[in-house]
Parts: sequence; C-alpha cells; structure tokens
Amino acid sequence: MFGTEQPLPTRVYFGHANDPESLESATAKAAWLDEAGQKKFRLGSWEAIQRRLSINEGRALITTTPYDTSWLKRQIYEPWRSGDTMYDVIRFDSTENPAFPRAEFERARKLLPAWKFDLFYRAIFTRPAGLIYDSFDEIAHVVPQFPVPEHWQERYLGLDFGGINTVGLFYVRDPMNKHLYLYAEYNPRVTRTAAQHVAALKVMEPLPLQKVVGGSHSEDQWRAEFQAAGLAVYPPPIKDVEVGIDRVYGFHSRGMILVMSDMAGYLDEKMSYSREVDESGEPTDKIADQHAFHRCDAERYLMAWLHAHEDDGAMPILLGQRGE
Repeated sequence: MFGTEQPLPTRVYFGHANDPESLESATAKAAWLDEAGQKKFRLGSWEAIQRRLSINEGRALITTTPYDTSWLKRQIYEPWRSGDTMYDVIRFDSTENPAFPRAEFERARKLLPAWKFDLFYRAIFTRPAGLIYDSFDEIAHVVPQFPVPEHWQERYLGLDFGGINTVGLFYVRDPMNKHLYLYAEYNPRVTRTAAQHVAALKVMEPLPLQKVVGGSHSEDQWRAEFQAAGLAVYPPPIKDVEVGIDRVYGFHSRGMILVMSDMAGYLDEKMSYSREVDESGEPTDKIADQHAFHRCDAERYLMAWLHAHEDDGAMPILLGQRGE
C-alpha cells in the first residue's frame, strides 16, 4: 500500500458517520468516506475526520451519490468549482460504468422526476422535491462574514434544549433595512448544566439580548433552569410545527433573514431539512429525521415569536404561506 516497509503495522478503523463522537480519538493517514452525501452523514462527522487526518495531513477519498445539497456541496463541490486546488471532483453519469446498461439509464430518465434522475444517475446536485425551505436562496441569502457593528443593538437568541444538543442561534437586526443577520451559533455537543450553558452564551454575546425564545411548550423545566441561571427564555407563541415552519418560510421568501457564510452548521441543516418522499418521488407530510435538526427548531421558535410580536411597523408582518 505505501510502497515501502512500514515501521508500524497498518491498521484500518471503521466508524459510523451518524455519530461524530465515534470517529474521535484516532490518528490516521488517510480516510475513505463512503456515501458521504447522505443526510445522516453529518457535518460534524466530516469535521471529526479532518481532525483525525490533521497530524499526517492525510487525504480523504469520498465516493458518493450527491443525495442532497448538504455540506458536501458547500465545502467540497463549490470550492472545487471555484478553482480551489485543495479539492478534486470527478463526476460521471452511471453509463460511464461499462457494465451499466444504456437502456436502464434511458428508462430511468423517462420514469423519474428530473431532480431525482440528475441526483442518482448523473451525480448532479439538484434541490430535491422534499426540501422544506426551498425559499432559502444560497446565493441571495448567504453573505460574507463581517464584524457586527456595536450600535446594532437589536439582538436575539433562539434556543433548542437537549442533553448534549443544546443549540443557540444569534441574530442581529440592521437598524437601516430591518434585515436579520444570523451571526453566531452555539452547539457545544457536550453535557453542561443550564448555568454552564448560560455562562457560555453570555461569553459569546456579552451585549444585552432583546429577546431569548426557545424550547417547545412542554420544556418549561429547561426554561426555569435557564431563568435561575440568569437568562430569561420565553416559550414560542405557537405549538404547531407546520405553522412555525410557515413563519420561517415567509421570512426567507421576503429575504428578511441573511446568514453569514461561516454558519456551517446552520447551512448544513437548512439545505438538508426535508420531507420524506413516497415511492414516486413526491414529498409527504412527514419530516425526515425530524429530531436531528436542532438549529431549524431554534430558528423556528424565535421567528414565530418575532412574527407574532413585531406588529408595530419595525418589520413587515409576514404571512409566510407557501405559494403566496
């Protein structure tokens, strides 16, 4: 494998990318990531693998179908397309495999939705039919990272509670055009007390927060513990998940939420948050792997509150109904 006899025996480690923590505590010379384009292959797993390769500056080989527009597109495909020589992408149609029948390729082209055919038979990134926030535009709604001006004092925090998955999203409003900018995200992925979370959040944003909204209606105990630690957290005004999604959808439709480009975790979730599709490729009502999208939940809680309370002209009231 290496061309010369090695002083240490070669070892091969296997890990499951659905659990980034299982990939820690190893030093590797190279990595092979199979089917890394799947939704359950999380950004955290890719980051853990890079840490394992860092000492040896090891290379990574990824073999996958581009299942959705996740981190794989933003962190590898798009930099390569822009000329970054750190990456090399080889894309090919299924028919490049000499054993793959041309007739089967053409049959799939006729029967499948165009997005599904491009993904599975041509390895072309397309937005799947089930993508929930198709009103979010990666080009128009993502902006280069910049220091938030101190005089932008309207700052908000959306929270989603969890044992090791407590997530916080910090937004600030531009006083001139009223846009909301997502400028920081909190996800320590370690067990902390409510007091420790509060202390860490205040380090991230020492300036006063206009409002903190988070948790489902049943998570009063979490809110009480955060309150006792010095951070008042308000419950979202609505319980229904779909209504909350409509609120966020409306903000995206109006271009009222702009995201700094270094918000990798948020963008990973936003571009892979989707509905399950049926056998014909049509979206169903069920959200795929719903409980894994903590940032989407944190945002939904906060935007529902903003939609319900900002009726004084500071921001347009956004109905946010899909298709309007």
